[in-house]
Amino acid sequence: MHRVENKDSIIITFTGTLDNGEVFMEINADAPMQVIIGESELPPTVESGIMGMTRGQTRKIRVPPEEGYGPRLKELVHEVPLKSFGEKIIPKPGMILSQKAEKDGIEQRVPATVIEVKENSVVIDYNHPLAGHDLTYSLTVVEIIKPN
Repeated sequence: MHRVENKDSIIITFTGTLDNGEVFMEINADAPMQVIIGESELPPTVESGIMGMTRGQTRKIRVPPEEGYGPRLKELVHEVPLKSFGEKIIPKPGMILSQKAEKDGIEQRVPATVIEVKENSVVIDYNHPLAGHDLTYSLTVVEIIKPN
């Protein structure tokens, strides 16, 4: 029976959940994912957790925030004037906005979540929604393809 080793191409399915049970991502058997172990396609904790698994085996692997979407950073939460939204956008808590941001001289659009709407201002969070969370993957190896 083959076990997953470095440089193997594997086909996997998984369900990613948060500690509260919320599913944040699911790759099912209808559209499985193929990755090569050792190519940094997966977080290191996931790759090491897959090593030694056999075809059909399922394992739960927990990924800390540092390997997932990073820690929640307070400096990425900003309060902006309500009037800066104009009349076209009425911000509401939970709303995802696309904001312009400049990094290294290049203007990009980044998602931001409205956290709170006050009388004259809006609190916006630029952290990724999964930042600061431990991520748990219930992962199944569907196929192991050994390199030639």
